[in-house]
Amino acid sequence: MALLKSFVPTTLSAVAAALLIAASPSAAQRRPADMKAMLRGWPQSAQMAAADMMRKYGPPQEVTPTMLKWRNNGPWKYTMISNYETPHRFPVPHPDVMEQGIDYAVPWNMFDDLAAYDGSVTVDRTQGILAARCDKEGANFLALNLANDIVTKRHSVASARGYYARAIARFKANGQMDRYMQRLHFRPQPNSGFRDSPAPMRR
Repeated sequence: MALLKSFVPTTLSAVAAALLIAASPSAAQRRPADMKAMLRGWPQSAQMAAADMMRKYGPPQEVTPTMLKWRNNGPWKYTMISNYETPHRFPVPHPDVMEQGIDYAVPWNMFDDLAAYDGSVTVDRTQGILAARCDKEGANFLALNLANDIVTKRHSVASARGYYARAIARFKANGQMDRYMQRLHFRPQPNSGFRDSPAPMRR
């Protein structure tokens, strides 16, 4: 079961419509001619995510048999949708298929807290990327807004997990979208990579 309902009612016909848009001549130059057939073989969660992102951001810049990727789409440094579903049970069972990342320098001493908060929130310190992986963009907004709150001490790990679960429960119950699900409430941090320093080379 998908973690969230589609923000705009999405049916298989809507998925097909989005794929037709993606098959426009300009897009066809950037992806295999059989893209529509390829996506039909993907899990429905990945098809729905692809339709949502193509409708919002246009065609992806990169296409492979197992992955679609957008770069610098909206607030994101990248969006990547995989044809492989990773089962995730927090806050309710759902498949993770869409990763979205931003430039963000996570202090090294906050890594454990973020890992305890949500295993689908990941950090690449060298590149300076904070990312979330779920099946809907709203859930990724929520995950990263709360991750930023943990880093900036507005939330503890426990309170962030509670907030996340309540926001998803309200959305599933009545379609009420928490403000943290609608956009990022902080600014990404360009040039946030950590180069580290050379180690002494001793024989």
